[in-house]
Amino acid sequence: MKGKVVRRVGGAMIVFVLAASAALAHITPPVVLVSDREAVVGLLQGARKFFVREVRLSAEDRQIIQKQWQWNADEEFYRFYLGRDDQGRLVGAMIFLTEFTIHGPVRVAVGISPDGKIGGATVVELTEETYPWLKPLIDHDFMKDFVGRDSRGNFAMGTRHVGAHENMALFYGQVVATLIQRGAILFETAIVKRGGAA
Repeated sequence: MKGKVVRRVGGAMIVFVLAASAALAHITPPVVLVSDREAVVGLLQGARKFFVREVRLSAEDRQIIQKQWQWNADEEFYRFYLGRDDQGRLVGAMIFLTEFTIHGPVRVAVGISPDGKIGGATVVELTEETYPWLKPLIDHDFMKDFVGRDSRGNFAMGTRHVGAHENMALFYGQVVATLIQRGAILFETAIVKRGGAA
């Protein structure tokens, strides 16, 4: 009898926790700022031919990424868009990355030059709730601050584009900055180190 009561109370607690979690994650509808096509063409300017390369990270790759950057790259595969000129030379690579936050997903397109440096980035999609926090940063083109940095660069979000008291803008700006850095990390790990950038 006592075991049944414990199981019922335990079951009720699980239902309560799941309901509370669902209530906290109040995701609002998506806002698409740029289409995928516009992002690819815009970040791979000068490219005449486009290719898709799907890469899977090895267990060793994942360990290195976790050790060096404290990031668990847990996607099954990552898809790069490679842009080449008329002579077949690599113009750049581009990847879409998403971070799932309590206010919904933030999706960013990251352009990487052949030498592994950030060539540009754009916020592709976010939620209605996060849009007002990121809009002032997007309007100030804050992502240009990261152009020219490689995976080991400083991707800390400063207060240059927003006031120090605007915590949510800074938080979501850092989410975007982190996604930009992850693009460079993945390019270095999955493309350059495997000799696939040529």
